[in-house]
Amino acid sequence: MQLDRLLIAVDAVLLALSGLFIKNIGATYVGVVGGGLVSLARPSLLPFSFIFFVLFGCLVDLSLFIFRVKATSEGVNRNRLMAAMAFNTLLIGFVSYYAITLFPELIPSSPTLDFVVAFMGPATGATAGYAAAYLWNKYLRNIYA
Repeated sequence: MQLDRLLIAVDAVLLALSGLFIKNIGATYVGVVGGGLVSLARPSLLPFSFIFFVLFGCLVDLSLFIFRVKATSEGVNRNRLMAAMAFNTLLIGFVSYYAITLFPELIPSSPTLDFVVAFMGPATGATAGYAAAYLWNKYLRNIYA
């Protein structure tokens, strides 16, 4: 088991917070930097790591826009942020999973793995959205003013 796959919740929290701090493309910036750093750690997976990190950042920015998540000095709507993060982690989970199972067939696809991706994507995203909203509302909203 690879440790970086378990840290997707940490990535999602950081991307959500960056999307709240820097309007429109904050998570994309962090996705580019994170993709570059992960690519340095694993040069053999450079294209996949970089593309998926940047795509994850773009999806976070897009979902914050679609779900109308507004970061203000009064706080952020926790439910909207949780829904936005659940949506984009589900989407990036399916995209990355199917890019590995269907396109090059590196691992065989199975209904069990499909279910795990379908369940853990939104669960991880909702958890990350809750954590990001908690951090924003409790500690970071005063910095934003």
